[in-house]
Amino acid sequence: MESILETADWWVLGGYLVALIAVAVWVVLQKNKNTEDYFLAGRNVGWFVIGASIFASNIGSEHVVGLAGTGAESGMPMAHYELHAWIVLLLGWLFLPFYFRSRAFTMPEFLEKRFDSRSRWFLSVFSLVGYVITKVSVTIYAGGIVVSELLGIPFWYGAIGIVIFTGAYTIIGGMKAVIYTETLQTVILIAGSLIITYLGLQQVGGWEQLREAAGSEHFNMWRPISDPDFPWTGMLIGGTIVGVWYWCTDQYIVQRTLAANNIKIGRRGAIFGAYLKLLPIFIFLIPGIIAFALAQQGVLTYEKSDEVFPVLVKTLLPVGLKGLVAGGLMAALMSSLASVFNSCSTIFTIDIYKKLKPLTEEKKLLRIGKIATSIVVILGIIWIPIMDKIGGGVLYQYLQSVQSYIAPPITAVFLLGIIWKRVNSQAAIVTLFSGLVIAALRIMAEIYQADLSGALLTFATINFAHMAIFMFIFSVVVCIAVSLGTNPPNYVTISGLSLGTLTEEDRRLNKESISTIDIVLSVLLLVVVISVLSYFVG
Repeated sequence: MESILETADWWVLGGYLVALIAVAVWVVLQKNKNTEDYFLAGRNVGWFVIGASIFASNIGSEHVVGLAGTGAESGMPMAHYELHAWIVLLLGWLFLPFYFRSRAFTMPEFLEKRFDSRSRWFLSVFSLVGYVITKVSVTIYAGGIVVSELLGIPFWYGAIGIVIFTGAYTIIGGMKAVIYTETLQTVILIAGSLIITYLGLQQVGGWEQLREAAGSEHFNMWRPISDPDFPWTGMLIGGTIVGVWYWCTDQYIVQRTLAANNIKIGRRGAIFGAYLKLLPIFIFLIPGIIAFALAQQGVLTYEKSDEVFPVLVKTLLPVGLKGLVAGGLMAALMSSLASVFNSCSTIFTIDIYKKLKPLTEEKKLLRIGKIATSIVVILGIIWIPIMDKIGGGVLYQYLQSVQSYIAPPITAVFLLGIIWKRVNSQAAIVTLFSGLVIAALRIMAEIYQADLSGALLTFATINFAHMAIFMFIFSVVVCIAVSLGTNPPNYVTISGLSLGTLTEEDRRLNKESISTIDIVLSVLLLVVVISVLSYFVG
C-alpha cells in the first residue's frame, strides 16, 4: 500500500502537526490546579473557542468519511441531521440556564440535582457504554480508514497510532488541551474541506451540471414515508428527538458550554457553534454527491461508500493541498477522539469514582480520570468488528441507527424534567430503564435479524428513525403516567431546575443575560435552516 502524499504534502502535514503540538504544549505548561481546571478548563473559556470546540467535537472522522459516503450512496436525506443547528440554539436558550444554575460538572450530576442519585448512576454508566459503541469505536474505525488511505499504512496501525497521539495530549492537558487544539483543528478542517468542494464542483462542471449528473433524487431531502431508509417523517421528527439528546443533554457537547464563566458567554458559544453546524452539508455531504456524479462520468471509482472522501482527495487535489486536506482529516479524527476521551474521563471520575469515594483528593481524581480513558479506548477497539452488522455497513447510518435507539428516553426525561416541575425521580428512573430495555432488544434484533421471522423480524426492520419516534412517545407516556401516579417532588430542593420552580431572581438574571444581537443571530439562523429545507426538494 502506497501513500498518496508527496514530499510537499508531507511538509504541509508536518507543519500542521507541529502547530498542534505547540498548542498542546502551551496548554500543558499552564498546568491544571484542580478538577474544575482539568475537566472544565477553569470555567473561563470565550464564546469563539466554545463554538469552534462544539463544531470540532461533533465533526469527527465519522462525519468526514461517513457523511460523504452517505451523500454518494443516498444523496441529501441525511442533511436533516446537519440542519440540527436550530437544536444547538435550543441548548443555549432553553437548557443551558438550568445547567448553569445547578453548577453541575456533568449531565448525570444535573440529573441527580433534578431527580435523585439513581438517575445519575444510570446516565453515568449508560453514557460510558454509549460512548464506546457510538463514538470511540466509530471514530477509531473511520480514522483507521482515513489514515491507511492517505498514508499508505495498514488499517490497525493507523487507527491505533492516532489514538495514542491524541490520547497523550488529552490525558496530560485535560479540557484546556482539548478545547484549544480543537479551535486550530476547526480552521484546518473547514479550509481543507472547502477546497475539495470547490475543486470537485469545478471538475464536475458546476452546480447545475452536478444536479444533472447526480439526478434529482440525490437532491431530495423529502423521501416518502414508505421509503425504507430515509422517510421524511423519520428524518424530521425522529432526527429531532436524537438531536435534542445529542446537542442538549450529552456530556460530549454540553461540557463545552459549561466551560464558559456565565450563561451569556455559553449561549453565544452555542449560537456560533450552530452557524458552524450548517457547514457539513456543503463541505462533506455535497462532496459525496460530487463523487457519485464523477463516478457516473467515469472520472473516479470507489468500492465502498466509506472510501468516497479519501478517493476524492486522491483524485482531485494537487500536491500540497493533499497535505492540507490530510491535516483536516487528521484534525477531524483527533478533535472527536480527544473530546470523547475527556468526556469519558469526566463522567467516570466525577459521577462514578468520586460518588463512591467522596473524600478522594483532587490529585488522585485526576489520575483516576486518566486511567479510565485508556480502558474506554480498548473497549472501543473491541467493538469495531460488530459495527458492520448494524446500519447496513454504512458508517454514518450505523451511527444514526444506534443513536436513534438510545436517545428517546434520555430526551424525554431531560425535556420533561425542565419544562414540567411535576416530573419526579420515580418517573425518571422508570423511563430510563424501560427505554434501555427496548433499545437493547432492538440492537440485538438487528444483529441477529437473519434468524428472526414474524413480529420479531418486523421489530428488527422498522426504520431506525421511525423507531426513535415510537420510543420517544412510549418514554413520554411512561414518564407522565408514573409522575401522576406517584407523589410530586419536593419543589424546594429543585428550585431553579425546572420552569415551574424558577424564582424571581432566576428570571431576572436570565433576562439580563439576553442581548439583542443574540436574538437577531438566532432568528437569522432559523431563516437559513428553513431556506435549505425548502431548496433541496429534488
